[in-house]
Amino acid sequence: MEKYQYHIFSPYRVCPLGAHVDHQHGLVTGFAIDKGVDLWFNVNDGQRSKDEGQRSIGHVHLESKTFEGVVDFDIDTPSQVREHHWGDYARGAKYALRKRFELKRGIEGVIQGSLPVGGLSSSAAVLIAYVMAFAKANDITLQPFEVVKIASEAEREYIGLNNGLLDQACIALGKKDGLLFLDCDSNDWRIIKRNADMPEFEIGIFFSGLTRSLVNSDYNLRVYECKTAAWNMLAYTDQPLKTFDKTFLRDIPKATFEKTRIAMPQRFARRAEHFYSEYRRVRQGVTAWETGNLKLFGKLSFDSCESSIHNYECGSPELIAIYEIMRQLPGVYGGRFSGAGFKGACIALVDPAYKEEIQKVLTEKYLEQFPEYEKTFQVFWVKPNDGARFLDN
Repeated sequence: MEKYQYHIFSPYRVCPLGAHVDHQHGLVTGFAIDKGVDLWFNVNDGQRSKDEGQRSIGHVHLESKTFEGVVDFDIDTPSQVREHHWGDYARGAKYALRKRFELKRGIEGVIQGSLPVGGLSSSAAVLIAYVMAFAKANDITLQPFEVVKIASEAEREYIGLNNGLLDQACIALGKKDGLLFLDCDSNDWRIIKRNADMPEFEIGIFFSGLTRSLVNSDYNLRVYECKTAAWNMLAYTDQPLKTFDKTFLRDIPKATFEKTRIAMPQRFARRAEHFYSEYRRVRQGVTAWETGNLKLFGKLSFDSCESSIHNYECGSPELIAIYEIMRQLPGVYGGRFSGAGFKGACIALVDPAYKEEIQKVLTEKYLEQFPEYEKTFQVFWVKPNDGARFLDN
């Protein structure tokens, strides 16, 4: 990619604890990993465009090594409706940045992902890459958490996914030698460095063979169910209701949930149970990480996945099968669905000495149940890494 002046690496993320609670302002943890999205680009400048008779200074031209087609639009005009194309993420980044800054210069570039799409928040990774690239092109300096908020806003308001900050925070703030701990209510965050006594681990990523789009899954439905649970609790205890967009489970004490859970429809009670139990697991997990207790941290991740299955009620038969297999394998500290859990992948923290045996046995047992995924089921091994950044070409 010598023809390009700039290179951004935006990593994928995994979340061992704190799943499905960021949109309710819960506590979350996560890692950026050493696989992700690469974006190479040049900034469009007037002189170059004039000399070469090419696109205007504000034009954006993008190509992809992962998806077909090209993307062309002007950065200094409002974004129109979504086109349901991979270029929507670049337009979404423009949409969120233009709410804050004047954009004049576009880019020409090419983007490439390094793993299959599904469960590792590739959408947040590309959004962050585009936000950083457009900011660079227009001499805008952004602090890392500004990048998080702008990319999250782009995904909520332009793409249409009612997400929280977990994905973007892991991708923008992650460090290779620590665990991100984020309070999605206060936005306070810190990187907890690995305890010196913690055993070595790697992260296994087991792609089921299915792919998915969060917008087309039940992701948004689960968000509304959590808010409905909160509304139930407020109504049963004669408290004022807020508008739906300002209603979050985090604002309601667990004691209120205990008083009202029998009265509310059990579907909503289960969503709230996941939120309050995950809050407790994250706090326990942070203590386990700080003390180097990887076995307890892993067990809590398994418990988190159990709650996702039975309380949050996500997980395809394929993902549940992978999860149940890896629970039985020596060398697996813990793991869970990655991402929304409707399709995509499972992740596991494992002892590196057991990697080959884990991959062999898990593959055999999974394909015994789902032979139709023989050509699409894949296993990858990754490690925590630093967050999104510019690299030297």
